[in-house]
Amino acid sequence: MNTKNIVQKLWSLCDILRDDGITYHQYVTELTLLLFLKMAQETETEHRIPAGKRWADLKVKNGVEQHVFYRELLIELGIAPDPLVSAIYANAGTSIKEPRHLAQLIEDIDGLDWYSARQDGLGDLYEGLLEKNAGELKSGAGQYFTPRALIRAMVEVIKPQAGEIVQDPAAGTAGFLIEADRYIKTQTDDLFDLKAEQQEFQKKKALIGMELVPDTQRLALMNCMLHDIEGEGVGPVWLGSTLSTEGQRLPKADVILTNPPFGTKKGGGLPSRDDFTYPTSNKQLAFLQHIYRSLKPGGRAAVVLPDNVLFEEGIGRQVRADLMDKCNLHTILRLPTGIFYAQGVKTNVLFFTRGQKDTGNTKEIWFYDLRTNMDNFGKRTPFAFTHLQPFTALYGDDANGGGLRKDEGDTGRFRRFKRDEIAKRNDNLDISWLKDENADHAEDLPEPEELLAEIRTLFEDAMGELEELELLLAPETEV
Repeated sequence: MNTKNIVQKLWSLCDILRDDGITYHQYVTELTLLLFLKMAQETETEHRIPAGKRWADLKVKNGVEQHVFYRELLIELGIAPDPLVSAIYANAGTSIKEPRHLAQLIEDIDGLDWYSARQDGLGDLYEGLLEKNAGELKSGAGQYFTPRALIRAMVEVIKPQAGEIVQDPAAGTAGFLIEADRYIKTQTDDLFDLKAEQQEFQKKKALIGMELVPDTQRLALMNCMLHDIEGEGVGPVWLGSTLSTEGQRLPKADVILTNPPFGTKKGGGLPSRDDFTYPTSNKQLAFLQHIYRSLKPGGRAAVVLPDNVLFEEGIGRQVRADLMDKCNLHTILRLPTGIFYAQGVKTNVLFFTRGQKDTGNTKEIWFYDLRTNMDNFGKRTPFAFTHLQPFTALYGDDANGGGLRKDEGDTGRFRRFKRDEIAKRNDNLDISWLKDENADHAEDLPEPEELLAEIRTLFEDAMGELEELELLLAPETEV
């Protein structure tokens, strides 16, 4: 049985819990709590789990006794001495009401072909489960899952190196950190080319992320552990809000790879960070400020952002201008629609390098249009790494945006715009030049739900800008 078949088997176990009213996303969390115990047994790392609270101890119980034991086990593991175990089980509970459902899950998990799973890699198995969850629209997990083909392309052109600090301030299930780690391991013979202290750095300090949602952080920690990424203390993905003062604890980075959440801050309030020059309730603009401010001089970033970041006026224009001053924003990849599980979302990847000085770093920007006249991607037409290879080839071997582009010139989907040309456009980066062959066909108009999603996003952004304007115009309180 290969990894794909095991993932399908694990996913089908969700049917057992439907009668308990458990959602798909809850199911993956439930499964993670059980899989951690089983995988610890399979990887001979049960010493991290307190004696008497391991897989064999749970498996030997029956009926109501097993159900009660499992509930108590979750509480005790949440305060386990091992920081990673306690982080994964922090505030954990179970939604499984029927003892027979729990017993069935334990029996089926125990009966899987774990020899094949170990041969293929337990990390790949878990990644497959997360991808399956993200592809199920009812789970709502797509917002935490960036397509792995896109992550791979971003990592391959940014080229993280051993000894560099790689950060993801919106870590989700840690896909960027894991792919960066995989890339570095391929360049260093699985770290064996490094000295002992360098190996220690790579395992414990090189990769760092922050995630806001506790259940998603739980999945990220499990994912990292199965890919042999330890981190310090509670692991490589911290629980917290990057847009609060917690985000200021993240170390300066050599590389930042991320896909920040879309929309406005809940409640329309401004981030509580006091180091942002341009306070805004627009989460993408706030994250963008965090990212370019967190890069070391010479540090590089690749960031997924929606279209509104490219054209929004007011604070948006100011943030773009600041970005182009402080960094060399050398490349923008315009992504096709349909590759994210939130339908109708139009996104881009911005590639930039922090300058040694804070002014005049962007001289020109190269755009690659992978959106116009492309396939409608989705379940029937999956988005794959092969669709990105023409872009990665043009990007070349220079992680800072040089390489083959100069030889290729302005051609087809790849075009250069000078900084002064962009200034004449009021720093609007929403640039297209290819003729849309489907523009005149009414049947290709967006679906009503897609239009509604875009209208809702525009409304939320407008409300956020209105709140900012009210704050600016509010009279000062007399002493």
